[in-house]
Amino acid sequence: MDPVIVVGAGPVGLALALALAAQDVPSVVLDEGAGEGEPRPARTVVLRPDTVAFIERVGGAVAPDEAARWAAWRSIRRNQQMQHVDFDEFGAGEPSPLHLPQHALTRGLRAAVAEQKLVELVHRSRVDTVEQDRSGITVHTDDPQTTWWRGSYLVGCDGARSTVRKLLDIRFPGRTAVERHAVAALRAELPWPGEALLHRMPPWRTGGEEVTARPLPDDVWRIDWLLPPRAELVTPEALVARVRAALAGWCGETPPYELIDTGVYTLHHRLARSWRVGRAFLAGDAAHLLGALGTQELDEGLRDADNLAWKLALAWHHGASELLLDSYQAERRTQVAARLRAADQSLPILRGGGGLRAYLPGSARGHDALLADGHLGSGALGAPPVYDRSPLAPAPTPSRTAVGTGAGGPVADVRVTAPDGNTVRLRERLGHGLLVVLVAPGTGVWDRRHWLTAGVMPRLAAAVTALPVKGELLVAETYPGASAHTVLLVRPDGHLVAAFNGVRPAELYAAADAVRGGGATAVREESTADVN
Repeated sequence: MDPVIVVGAGPVGLALALALAAQDVPSVVLDEGAGEGEPRPARTVVLRPDTVAFIERVGGAVAPDEAARWAAWRSIRRNQQMQHVDFDEFGAGEPSPLHLPQHALTRGLRAAVAEQKLVELVHRSRVDTVEQDRSGITVHTDDPQTTWWRGSYLVGCDGARSTVRKLLDIRFPGRTAVERHAVAALRAELPWPGEALLHRMPPWRTGGEEVTARPLPDDVWRIDWLLPPRAELVTPEALVARVRAALAGWCGETPPYELIDTGVYTLHHRLARSWRVGRAFLAGDAAHLLGALGTQELDEGLRDADNLAWKLALAWHHGASELLLDSYQAERRTQVAARLRAADQSLPILRGGGGLRAYLPGSARGHDALLADGHLGSGALGAPPVYDRSPLAPAPTPSRTAVGTGAGGPVADVRVTAPDGNTVRLRERLGHGLLVVLVAPGTGVWDRRHWLTAGVMPRLAAAVTALPVKGELLVAETYPGASAHTVLLVRPDGHLVAAFNGVRPAELYAAADAVRGGGATAVREESTADVN
């Protein structure tokens, strides 16, 4: 069968290709550039724990001296601290985001691709034609030489100005210049080493109404200033004045600092009308743009890749139902649309200023908490997606039981025992097929040589072997909200399908069949007018 064609060699396209390779699906990544991205220290990304786990799972290693886990989050309004969150990655506290330069992430993914035999990365390949038929899809590139590529599926990960999206004639409506920021990367010693800071309405005049500081290794910080809505020209002199004012305001006087990189960026909110046309899909910036109020665009793009990879892998190996392929848009577009809607509804409240809202008791604290949601990855602005209305959700049954994770939600990253007897984190086993997790307190004392023959394990192991798609059996000592002998069915992207109160082979099979969208059918053929 022909490989999957991925257009675009940014983090989303590279991660998608690696996720496909992990499931034995070959891909060709067409990169319009020369493969030599310019390092920009001021262009950084913040990744949540679920997307960090995804990157690690596909092999995108980042050097420890290039990425920073936040020790805490601090929110200040004028001179008053409004919120302080301590992170505890392995305890009961909030999970810590990971902050790193985007070029470091891309470099790590490119290194993983270079070691992966199932991924072919082709530079200087500008797509100008997309054609598809009942059995596959054909792409033409023309830069510097003419080449035709044949694939089973196509995924456009080629950014905000996506050529694939334009060739598919998909509209990309939305709002332009929702927010503008001046940004600087600098080295200095600040009073909160390792802590991220949101400072609203700082007492100094220079710099605007909101400043954000995010730490990187080696005393490097990325600092952002929210710019007024009008098209204010940010000169080098004006940016240096902002830097000096912010450092003096935080430190009492301007400390020694090294200015490494600067820039100005504009945030747009856009959402493609369709994310699928026959065998062609959109992901990442090609499908959506967001980022106001601290929300992270790359997080959503990586979630697109995680969601789509296992569905394309099923289709590539076994054929796919229309329901399975359509579920990518149904799940991901719905979630991103909700995120955009929450941001657009919050913007007038948080950026409007004045009026009676400014005098309402508790309004300032509520506004700071709302902003923190976007920056910390919680609430409507930032929480990981929940696919509770997925078309792949199984029908309810009497033996279904409630656990701490709702149906469609991301599972807790508990420790589990794998078939080889090793104890690992649950997220480490994602991405290869369905997971069936038995909650069995006391398994830590089992003899590893005989644990698959203990208790209910033989019956459950037989049920997993009989599933209509590949599955792996794991055992957890505990799971939030679950009682002993609860059985969890988990999708390859880490979302809970269902929880059962005991070993229920027939219901487990039915739920797994629902996840794959039922039996495979031929992919519908789109008219030539739709794809050229």
